[in-house]
Amino acid sequence: MRDPQLALRLEAEPPVAGPRWGDGALLPYLGESIRLSLDGDCKEARLEAGRLHLPLPPAATPRQVQDAAESWLRAQALAVIGAQLVMECRRLGLKVPACSLSFSSRSGWAQPDDKGGLRFQWRLVEQPPEVIAQVVARAAATLPRPGAIQDLFALSA
Repeated sequence: MRDPQLALRLEAEPPVAGPRWGDGALLPYLGESIRLSLDGDCKEARLEAGRLHLPLPPAATPRQVQDAAESWLRAQALAVIGAQLVMECRRLGLKVPACSLSFSSRSGWAQPDDKGGLRFQWRLVEQPPEVIAQVVARAAATLPRPGAIQDLFALSA
């Protein structure tokens, strides 16, 4: 006999994406709002004149719209944040670390990862460019400076 709580979890409906995810809905991007447009004729998502054209038919489910829009946003987040990180590291004379995205809702905007890189919350791309630049600058400032690590054996000579 199956545990009743397990049966509830197995038979539950998947979460509904909600009314936010449909043709004409607004989405935050770089401190502005862009409008979603379902366009079955386009081959890939593209932003034109404040409209994000998604390669989906008009009958797409809210979940399909959400997945397509968030996929585009995440790709943009990596590109925008990565470019800002390169600029900031060059300004500071630092080696550019690996940059990845965090999908945790409990993490801050930026944190170091265990491999010496930086992880940024993907929803940072919803913020204005000035905020993104500030977050990236603060994260880059925590990176070790070249020459900050001295050779211990050189001191004994």
